[in-house]
Amino acid sequence: MSKQQDSKGKGKTSGKGNANSKAKSFTKGNAPFNKKPQSAKKASQPSKSSNSDEIRLNKYVANSGMCSRREADENIAIGLVSVNGKVINEMGYKVKRTDEVRFDGQRIAPEPPVYVLLNKPKGFATTTAEGKGRTVMDLVANATNSNIKPIGRLGRNSLGLLLFTNDDKIMQKFTNSKNGVARLFQVELDKNLKFEDLKKIQEGFKVEGKLVSVEEISYIQGESKNQVGIKIKNTGNTILRTIFDDLNYDIVKIDCVGIGHLTKKDIPRGHWKHLTELEVNTLKMM
Repeated sequence: MSKQQDSKGKGKTSGKGNANSKAKSFTKGNAPFNKKPQSAKKASQPSKSSNSDEIRLNKYVANSGMCSRREADENIAIGLVSVNGKVINEMGYKVKRTDEVRFDGQRIAPEPPVYVLLNKPKGFATTTAEGKGRTVMDLVANATNSNIKPIGRLGRNSLGLLLFTNDDKIMQKFTNSKNGVARLFQVELDKNLKFEDLKKIQEGFKVEGKLVSVEEISYIQGESKNQVGIKIKNTGNTILRTIFDDLNYDIVKIDCVGIGHLTKKDIPRGHWKHLTELEVNTLKMM
């Protein structure tokens, strides 16, 4: 069993894999969706359907913490709210949890932010799309009811840490390759990495006219020279294959062992945990 951590950082048995278990994030509770909207005056432009998974736009905005319900109506009326790229100013409009809602250009969600850290095993694709076989979303299905997504990706046969969240600001932090959050990988190659090639990677070099650079690279102490630690800020691991393919090395194994200050400690392969409040705050300050 993995260890779930509460807001004070203390571990406890998570019961991961039990459909009846309910993990706790550092922020308690999710904003409930009103399956039976209260009766109101008929809107001038009623929504197209009354799907029980939908929520009134003003409630969606209010639940996000941006303003009160009354203020949400005012902001919708003056065109400050958009849904899937289209400005909506009709009262009573309904949205789905999967819609992209923005308030004055900033993406919002009608639920508290959630942060889930997974220790990914082999054989799972990093995607939210259906019809792709086993995906990482299957592994975190019991972590939360919130609409979380993986940040970046690991290849189907890559291992290690993968962070999921519904926090758009954290997503943006990771996608900034210059000021983003560094990830540490342990890479096993098909042969020993020559010292001159290690230095070349350290100093940066061009592949197809584009500069390829890493934060750090070194041999792993106590291991053979075909295993290296490499730190990058890119959200995907394709850059690793680009680097070593250009130098005529084949990658045997990729394992993400660190994301910023986060490690795999107390997270067995295939299990997950919710980040503590301290871990989230540290991530935001990076």
